[in-house]
Amino acid sequence: MDGVKAKIEAWVQHRFGDRSVLVEALTHPSATRRGKNAPRNNQRLEFLGDRVLGLIVAHLLIARFPQEDEGPLSRRHAALVRRETLAEIAGDFGLGDMLIFARSEEAGNGRVNPSILADALEALIGALYLDGGLEPAERFVREQWEPRVSGMGQPPRDAKTALQEWAQGRGLSLPTYTLIDTSGPAHAPRFEVQVALADFAPMVASASSKRQAEQAAAKALLDAVATDRA
Repeated sequence: MDGVKAKIEAWVQHRFGDRSVLVEALTHPSATRRGKNAPRNNQRLEFLGDRVLGLIVAHLLIARFPQEDEGPLSRRHAALVRRETLAEIAGDFGLGDMLIFARSEEAGNGRVNPSILADALEALIGALYLDGGLEPAERFVREQWEPRVSGMGQPPRDAKTALQEWAQGRGLSLPTYTLIDTSGPAHAPRFEVQVALADFAPMVASASSKRQAEQAAAKALLDAVATDRA
């Protein structure tokens, strides 16, 4: 653990005064038993880190785009704190190799699972905040996210937003999304979602998260009505 601790501390530029906080951030739920006196996993720190990350990224965006309204800023924020962005940062560092798993989760490719990597990075940010306050957490987030903020062009328009705007522009009711099926093991779930809009044929898509499935279904419907778009 000492080698892992040193490597992470060099990455986040912070020495943990409480070693147990870092261990907790690296501990996947599969590695802890249930019960009143069970060791803590990283879910609580993930909850905290999600809020800390959101605040810091929002501050970065307000400073970088002072003329933008809430809508464009929200779309930028969503793109920057989504699971894929977090998993990319965690994966580039190799955070998955440092996580503490049950054997079953590790055998299921948990170390490269995007959801697990994203959760672990949020937990690490939460640990930084808990151990050292806002300063080390903000320093780390700025280092990792400022290049992404600076490199942004126009506010991203995800498929769900684009489909909603397309429908509203034609006076149609908003698209509706229905979860049709959930399958697969806990470490690699699959979500199947259907999107329906007015008189158009509904589209179905599946992905490893409900949000991704909704986005994929929305894109499929957008592609299907492309000839009608202005």
